[in-house]
Amino acid sequence: MYVVIMGGGRVGLNLASKLIDNGNDVTIIEKSEELCNNAATELDALVICGNGTNKKILEEANVGDADVFVAATGNDDANLLSSILVRDYNIEKIIARVSDISHEEAFQKVGINFVVSPELTAASYLEKVITRPNIADLIVLGKGNAEMINITVKNKKVIGKEIREVSPTDDYIIAAVHNNGNIIIPKENMVLSENNLISVLVKANAVKKVTQMFTT
Repeated sequence: MYVVIMGGGRVGLNLASKLIDNGNDVTIIEKSEELCNNAATELDALVICGNGTNKKILEEANVGDADVFVAATGNDDANLLSSILVRDYNIEKIIARVSDISHEEAFQKVGINFVVSPELTAASYLEKVITRPNIADLIVLGKGNAEMINITVKNKKVIGKEIREVSPTDDYIIAAVHNNGNIIIPKENMVLSENNLISVLVKANAVKKVTQMFTT
């Protein structure tokens, strides 16, 4: 894919690095000369020093050829304006970063449906790591109303039971069992063993109850 990223700060730089590592072509637009120099030094990408809310700069980045445009600056106004401007180029996917979640509706009103808040996501993740120490790993899905969690089976009440005896319920479903680094999609008659690592898709409001069910 060809991806144009407006914003060469922490978020834009990390995103660009991951995309490049996966074989994608990336152009970064950044108005700060210092950040431009930093990006040019660290990344194998075209770096354009200029304002991404300027159509000439967007065209210099060949935004019309982009598969994805990401407005990743820390300025919601700039991200909104650039997202509106690039709509004229019929880009398949436009993604905008929003720092103030109350601005999300403004983005959606102009047709920008991919709106993300790295700050809120990071804060939510850290809160869960702190308050749910029995969870080995956690991914927040959708708008936070569902989570995929990895749990190590410790509770003797579920050890030795078949999957169908404990899953699915209205609150969760066991999606996978990990075995020596391999992921197994469990069949109904698969038996849970002590220290099995399982991936569970669970409603956010049931995480504590489900975690305790398998660990205590």
